[in-house]
Amino acid sequence: MKNYLELTKPRVTWLILMSTAIGFWFGVRETGNWWALLHALAGTWFIASGTFTLNQWYEREADARMRRTKDRPLPSGRVTPRQALLFGLVLSGIGFAELFWGANALTGWLGLFTEITYLCAYTPLKQKSWHATTVGAVPGAMPPLLGYAAAAGTLTWEAVALYAILFLWQFPHFYSIAWLYREDYARANIKMLPVIETDGTSTARQILLASAILIPVSLAPTYLSMAGNLYAAGAILLGTGFLYTGWKVAKERTLVRARGVLLASVIYLPVLYGLMVLDRPGV
Repeated sequence: MKNYLELTKPRVTWLILMSTAIGFWFGVRETGNWWALLHALAGTWFIASGTFTLNQWYEREADARMRRTKDRPLPSGRVTPRQALLFGLVLSGIGFAELFWGANALTGWLGLFTEITYLCAYTPLKQKSWHATTVGAVPGAMPPLLGYAAAAGTLTWEAVALYAILFLWQFPHFYSIAWLYREDYARANIKMLPVIETDGTSTARQILLASAILIPVSLAPTYLSMAGNLYAAGAILLGTGFLYTGWKVAKERTLVRARGVLLASVIYLPVLYGLMVLDRPGV
């Protein structure tokens, strides 16, 4: 069971569930069905776990060539490709059913869209173009929409604001990872930007640009009356700190600076979400 659990990437799914819960928090009203939250979280966990499993099934040969992934269950032989494929399909099916019938049809279709775009667009594109990162950010930012749809049964500008924040956040996060493991990605023929443009100039520019745009976008919840001035002040401070790490990596394209961006990204999102929850008007 430990091997199968490893296929689901639990260290990543907790961030997904956190984003789903934030979406639900802003979509739910006083008459909201809180059972839908349980179904939304369970369904999101199942469909995300199934997606990660199927992704590893698809990329098992590439994973075998990278140092950081060669000991995963599939490359190491602890789980067979057939077992992983069936496991991923079952998890995905349960996840879709949970979202569709446990929450509502809109949430189910959004979950299915997320999995299809991740597996059929982002995953194969990784070995063809560095633009895969941008394509992957589309399904990567879907969790708040799943939570919001599960609570409200529809999507509004509030949901779009949450989506936009998570969409932009992914670029500094994943480009810093790509820089840290660029040699591994090159070994597996995965066309990450630092693999194609080895001096890191373009990668640093993308990190800096995304983190700069993230500051005004992160203020959208205040403009939409989702959060108050405390959140706005915190978002500006967090965004400025995040931008500073991007500026540092642009000045010094080193592993230390890239790791700083990654650490800042991991801190930024939970703290920003926490401020949203604390400073929601009427709570």
